Amino acid sequence: MYRVRMTAPTPLHQSRRLGALTIHALQAGGQRLDGGAMFGVVPKPLWERRIPADERNRIALGMRCLLVEHPDGLVLIDTGVGEKEDAKFLDIYGIEATVPGHRSMLDAALAAAGFTAADVRVVINTHLHFDHAGGNTRLAADGDVEAAFPNARYLVHAGEHHYAMHPNERTAASYFPRNWEPLRATGQLALVESGELLLPGIRMRATPGHTPHHQSIVIDGGGETAVFLGDLCPTTAHVPLPWIMGYDVEPLRTLESKRALWAEAEAAGWLLIFEHDAATAWGRLARRPDAKGRLDLTIEPA
Repeated sequence: MYRVRMTAPTPLHQSRRLGALTIHALQAGGQRLDGGAMFGVVPKPLWERRIPADERNRIALGMRCLLVEHPDGLVLIDTGVGEKEDAKFLDIYGIEATVPGHRSMLDAALAAAGFTAADVRVVINTHLHFDHAGGNTRLAADGDVEAAFPNARYLVHAGEHHYAMHPNERTAASYFPRNWEPLRATGQLALVESGELLLPGIRMRATPGHTPHHQSIVIDGGGETAVFLGDLCPTTAHVPLPWIMGYDVEPLRTLESKRALWAEAEAAGWLLIFEHDAATAWGRLARRPDAKGRLDLTIEPA
């Protein structure tokens, strides 16, 4: 049996040390997605105990990004949905991504951390779905689409980019080329491979299943390691191995990706960072005996 211990709602900006590094959890917006789709074959009476649904059967989610203060410059992992979509789109997906006085919620979160979009030097995408890469670009004053982080290199897995550029009837609704194609024109987009050292201490780890080339991002802060999970495990409620999203195109690969990562993360005490959990930014895996003598896997506060 698995349990998840929730903490208080996460603020717009939350910081902590990771070894020699400082990392910031930045909320790029909220969204509401169908609970059944978010939990796949898990019955509603089970998942609703952990995240209650609204009258449209949607559950509250976040769009958390991670900012890393790295010696080579600020690194931003994922960018949320951005601010290019129309009112109908925002209503369908229950998106709230604006804050008064700021262009977007992500801009507001960056400001709360003491930075601006111009300060970011590297953007890494776990994959190219609109709620993870939509904030890569923004609308310019003339209506064109431009880089939201003008001084940044954007790093995307080569296989994910190819997959996004060749969608099918199921995947087309998740991939919008305007979120990355303008970056090719400016020379800011670089295609990389799994396991590649992107920067000292930061690498991609292949965690396929949600998409065939989905990546989680491993950050070694020197004495402490964190992994930004992306959509491998979107919320703390998805920690149990079989609790897998209906959105995943290869759910059995997700299962094996989680199994392998959980074993390593638990053994080494890695910090797990959750992108879509509306309340909990990060935590660690820990096993505790339950009343029946079985072992429960729980998320402990970091």
